[in-house]
Amino acid sequence: MAAAPKSAERPPDLTTTKAPFIEEARAHGEIYIIEQPYELYSAENQATWGRLLERMRDPWARYANRRFLEGMAKLQLSAARIPHLDEVNRFLQPLTGFRARAVSGYVPSYVFFDCLRRREFPTTITIRDGERLEYLPEPDIFHDVAGHVPMHTDRAFAAALVRFGDAAEAAAQRAAALPDQRERLRRLTSNIRAMSRFFWFSVEFGLMRHAGDQPGEAQLGQRDDADGALKVYGSGLLSSFGEIAHAIDAPEVERRPFDIAEVVNQPFEIDHYQPLLYIVDSFDHLFALVNELEAWMQAGKLDDVAGGEPAVSESDLASFLRAH
Repeated sequence: MAAAPKSAERPPDLTTTKAPFIEEARAHGEIYIIEQPYELYSAENQATWGRLLERMRDPWARYANRRFLEGMAKLQLSAARIPHLDEVNRFLQPLTGFRARAVSGYVPSYVFFDCLRRREFPTTITIRDGERLEYLPEPDIFHDVAGHVPMHTDRAFAAALVRFGDAAEAAAQRAAALPDQRERLRRLTSNIRAMSRFFWFSVEFGLMRHAGDQPGEAQLGQRDDADGALKVYGSGLLSSFGEIAHAIDAPEVERRPFDIAEVVNQPFEIDHYQPLLYIVDSFDHLFALVNELEAWMQAGKLDDVAGGEPAVSESDLASFLRAH
């Protein structure tokens, strides 16, 4: 049977869950760092990026943390086209040493956290379907570049991410010292679950209460924070048109001060708006909390956290076990 003509083949694009390039990379075991195949973005992919960015401008001005808005201005992201990661890094690296690294999909927990320790952020290169603009359970380039990366321009926030990577390294070293395989797996499962919950309720879905801007620092469109108004710094909220407002304004959302003992035992689900969010005082506060998280881990306080979501996969466990 003759091969189908080229015109009958699916045109190249990088739509999430539908990109042949990603499927081929996974089939060949190239599941981590790859190059960004920019020429594969379709016109529809480019239009989706523009729609996503433009519709977030007003919610960001109203609800986003000031450091996020400053980061957006520094990165000079444009609605005209999906960013080249090399261009993003030319702005980003001189500020904090961080850089965005293209990945082909899911990155196991230890690999992800260890990238943070090296000031690298695993960055998804696909983009969501233009017919599904709302927040998706799986990340895409809008979530990663427009949600996460602007925060990486802030030195205090970047330092907290690096400390998170240090905590993962300490957890791997601690596990490697255990002679009993069953106990090693049990403790690691609990530690990974605790760290994932901490990351979720801070870096992904965190809120911050500001004490007030200094004169001249509110020119980026934010409301005056002199009343200690809540602002969003978590990337899952920053990349969701609906949930960013819901997180701040919805009366049914419970907002609590960040408490490690509570957070590491709090399950979460990813397929709906979050009913419970946690508040930090500053990025210095977040840094101190990550230090405390590592101290808790070393003292064994993360060895028996409550079960439930998120599930800890075999690849997550294996990534920690291979580390040492």
